[in-house]
Amino acid sequence: MDIASCALLIVLTCAIVHALLGSFLAMATKANHKLPPGPSRVPIIGNLLELGEKPHKSLAKLAKIHGPIMSLKLGQITTVVVSSAQMAKEVLLTNDQFLSNRTIPQSVSVLNHEQYSLAFMPISPLWRELRKICNTQLFAHKSLDASQDVRRKIVQQLVSDIHQSSQIGEAVDIGTAAFKTTINLLSNTIFSMDLIHSTGKAEEFKDLVTNITKLVGTPNLADFFQVLKLVDPQGVKRRQSKNVKKVLDMFDDLVSQRLKQREEGKVHNDMLDAMLNISKDNKYMDKNMIEHLSHDIFVAGTDTTASTLEWAMTELVRNPDVMSKAKQELEQMISKGNNPIEEADIGKLPYLQAIIKETLRLHPPVPFLLPRKADKDVDIGGYTIPKDAQVLVNTWTICRDPTLWENPSVFSPDRFLGSDIDVKGRNFELAPFGAGRRICPGMLLANRMLLLMLGSLINSFDWKLEHGIEAQDMDIDDKFGITLQKAQPLRILPVPVKINN
Repeated sequence: MDIASCALLIVLTCAIVHALLGSFLAMATKANHKLPPGPSRVPIIGNLLELGEKPHKSLAKLAKIHGPIMSLKLGQITTVVVSSAQMAKEVLLTNDQFLSNRTIPQSVSVLNHEQYSLAFMPISPLWRELRKICNTQLFAHKSLDASQDVRRKIVQQLVSDIHQSSQIGEAVDIGTAAFKTTINLLSNTIFSMDLIHSTGKAEEFKDLVTNITKLVGTPNLADFFQVLKLVDPQGVKRRQSKNVKKVLDMFDDLVSQRLKQREEGKVHNDMLDAMLNISKDNKYMDKNMIEHLSHDIFVAGTDTTASTLEWAMTELVRNPDVMSKAKQELEQMISKGNNPIEEADIGKLPYLQAIIKETLRLHPPVPFLLPRKADKDVDIGGYTIPKDAQVLVNTWTICRDPTLWENPSVFSPDRFLGSDIDVKGRNFELAPFGAGRRICPGMLLANRMLLLMLGSLINSFDWKLEHGIEAQDMDIDDKFGITLQKAQPLRILPVPVKINN
């Protein structure tokens, strides 16, 4: 036996001993807890094998057996999964103050990112200050209104690019086109520049961001057995370090360039200038923090937004009656074809808003939201969530709950017409951006970008499937990560709309 094999055997032995001790201690304290029901557990690994390739669906099936709040043992980690709107409200609102911290995957704790990530850092004075800055300055309505001309220009570029494809009969990869546009929408809002100029670069950056989110969502043995963090057996931390370094290096260059420009008296009045202005008087907002915050905004905002747009277009192509109704609304309010859609028009387009809501319901971008962690024993529904347990909210299951939604597997935006249900964290049957103090701070910007892009694609083009494929034969399978993406890219042919004189 070689040295490497001996070392691995020693580590695995330590892991097993460590897990057994953990199990013994858990059994010793279990009498004080009334854990939620759950499936039986295999020694040491617990319920890990039951996650499967698509945990959102696997846990939905288990919830039908064990109920809307259930417990699993994932290696050494006690995990509680809630799968109903009522239980989600208990976690995200009623007991929010005790369940607002995070379990931090090894894939996040690279290059000290967990210390600066607004999404994962613990509730603390630093977190509160950053959250305040996001809510009152960076993502406030007033700030977003001031930068809307920039976003209009970027969306018009998307329309122009697709028009060129339509002239030569070329199909458009909607996911890549949406990703490129989303990247440039964000980079112009923050840095006053296009980050991506070509489709090739868009695919390269998309792969980088997708790899980051995929590794965050990948079941990692080092997260389930603490002793394995020392060896990183799947290489998750090693690979993620390279990915995150590329992103942070890019933002380091951009911030350094801007600092030189400011020394020369050049002002852009964008989000980066706002952060640098804040940094003069606020000890929390320094250059390092700006770079890590930019990382979070781009990684969280691009993948989810582009994926949601791709799912929306998929459903519209599959449901021509819905597409037709959306076109009629846009024609009445905007006029067909070349007139650009303004962000101010969004409030006058209830059916377009309903399409986005229905897309987020049927295809929630983050099926479990981000994991929460119990700061103390918390009683919910007659059961105890023990201190340090991981808590997952299965929004995918909740959004398909037949007791909440009529025909839940059917794409029907009409269900939201005349409904007060929104996505702002007040309705727990539809909370794709989360709720409570951990709700996504970029929700308002994401919503504007989605509606602007989708409305423009619907209003400017008709769409056909390639190679005579029928709508009912489209592949609508998903692939699991921390974000829920379409397994097969959507490629469709754009046809310029005919404008009647």
